[in-house]
Amino acid sequence: MENLENPYVVLLQITDAFEALHIDYVVVGSIASSIHGEYRASGDIDVVADLNFPHVEPIVSTLRDRFYVDDLTIRRAIANCRSFNVIHTEAIFKVDVFVPAALGKQQLARRELHRLDPAQEQTIWVATAEDTILGKLEWYRKSDETQRYNGAIFWELSVRRLWPSISII
Repeated sequence: MENLENPYVVLLQITDAFEALHIDYVVVGSIASSIHGEYRASGDIDVVADLNFPHVEPIVSTLRDRFYVDDLTIRRAIANCRSFNVIHTEAIFKVDVFVPAALGKQQLARRELHRLDPAQEQTIWVATAEDTILGKLEWYRKSDETQRYNGAIFWELSVRRLWPSISII
């Protein structure tokens, strides 16, 4: 039986589906930050996936046994380079899937292969530490004042870890 309280179980189900369908993806957000050593708790998983219209039916067919997934929402996300989410029906855990725009395409191009568990062979594609910070800064630019303040302190610490002489707030 799978431990569905562990978000990595849900993450691997998503990444396995993308890999089986030959869809390029990169894990971003708090999971990527945690993999790079700056743990950040989050209520969801963020993934950039290079989806096109021909992928819609296969991805829905692949995920629908374990996830709530809506084909119309995916089509709209692809048409507008936006995001959609899928929800694991047992774990009630949300995965935000972003159709890549400019930064997402760069994250896909620079992604790195990582193991979630050194004792396991399975790997996933993860955004670089630098792209993780750039993604957060882009989110910061687009978000409201409360979201910005709550995220800024964490990311100030992350930036200082990589580049000690830089201050963003």
